Amino acid sequence: MKNLNEIIKQCQSNSSKAQKILYQKFSPWLFGVCLQYCKDRTEAEDNLQDGFVKIFNNIGKFRFEGSFEGWMRRIMVNTIIESFRKKNPVYLVDSMEDYQIEDEDIPDESPQHSAKELLDIIESLPPKYKLVFNLYALEGLSHQEISESLDISVGTSKSNLSRARKFLKQKLAAKTNNKTQIA
Repeated sequence: MKNLNEIIKQCQSNSSKAQKILYQKFSPWLFGVCLQYCKDRTEAEDNLQDGFVKIFNNIGKFRFEGSFEGWMRRIMVNTIIESFRKKNPVYLVDSMEDYQIEDEDIPDESPQHSAKELLDIIESLPPKYKLVFNLYALEGLSHQEISESLDISVGTSKSNLSRARKFLKQKLAAKTNNKTQIA
């Protein structure tokens, strides 16, 4: 296989063969990125497709400064954000009542959970909270950057992150209680 810089240069010249190589090399990883943000596989597949169209349309702008993988990831995350905003034009803080676990005490220290358990719990977050949580925790965006990306207030970003954390703590506490009862 050719080196990455050569593949990128060929993609910049609209080589369909190079585009296929690039897609095959990076689509599994970028699909994983999409799954982190999307509610299901179908939505992730749609965003992956749209993201690659944007990558190929904008690859001429890549200047070989910094990480190509980071550049692609940013395009993919922005594609997901754009898709979310189109589907949810009014981004309000909604009630957690539909997602609450009743009368659960949240321990100060919780036992270790497997990575799969944690990912499953993050996956179960309500979509608006999941998006803000992932942008903050995984992408390292500030609340100001999140508010600009999603066209929401900084307060809404902070509130949604706080609610996501509360939801995650409740779910972890419930898992801990279930493990304790089984043991």
